[in-house]
Amino acid sequence: MEKFEEIERSLIKKFRKDIWCKFTKAVREYELISDNDNIMVCISGGKDSFILAKCIQEIKKHGKVKFDAHFVVMDPGYSKVNRKKIEENAKIMNIPIEIFESDIFDIVTKVDKSPCYLCAKMRRGFLYDKAHKLGCNKIALGHHFDDVIETTLLSMFYGSEVRTMMPKLKSAHFEGLELIRPMYLVKEESIIAFKNYHNLEFLNCACKFTLENTIKDDDSSKRKEMKKLIKKLREENKNIDYNIFKALDNVNLNCVLGTKKNGIYKSFKEDYK
Repeated sequence: MEKFEEIERSLIKKFRKDIWCKFTKAVREYELISDNDNIMVCISGGKDSFILAKCIQEIKKHGKVKFDAHFVVMDPGYSKVNRKKIEENAKIMNIPIEIFESDIFDIVTKVDKSPCYLCAKMRRGFLYDKAHKLGCNKIALGHHFDDVIETTLLSMFYGSEVRTMMPKLKSAHFEGLELIRPMYLVKEESIIAFKNYHNLEFLNCACKFTLENTIKDDDSSKRKEMKKLIKKLREENKNIDYNIFKALDNVNLNCVLGTKKNGIYKSFKEDYK
């Protein structure tokens, strides 16, 4: 078999329980893909987005829902080595990528505070614009289960609110465009196991700041802090991450001090009397 055929086979066989079934469950449970959708699958060059692309490719090929998919890579200013690595991995995995350029790295180089935050915000803008030009109604990102848990803890510890990363989200600036996260239920450890099983090497963080080791971004370091915390908590309780996740789907409004919806705050005192 070709390498990409081995990858496709293991996705359905060896990693069926840990990746494929959780991917398809998220698609069904959160109604992420529908007939006649035109989806732009965003590939950053990392393990998560590449495996997302392969899952989308497989469900398009073998699933009952009929939709179109574009596998898009935005080059924000990658080095030649990193860009070549992305192209090589796409070839190995038999993913037909389309690459378009932006000057994001050149712009954020001039920023002193939170360059990673600005970079992420600008990436999102470029990707939404590209999806609009392609006539897509959905954008698929590779965020996984661990990203959801980390985001939840970050919002509590540093944002003083309970919020999480949603499985789908409507764009506030591009009407009719929706962001989806089909890897929502897939744990990062399963993605790493898949990568190692096939001896695949993906980009970790290819930004200039990381390569030059000149800037430590607060947002990035705090997320690493959450990763370490969750890892430590799992040693005491292997279900701790699932419990955090489930709590977000089981909020008891009788036992919270206040809630906020569409920017409007409501205290428990309003209903107490």
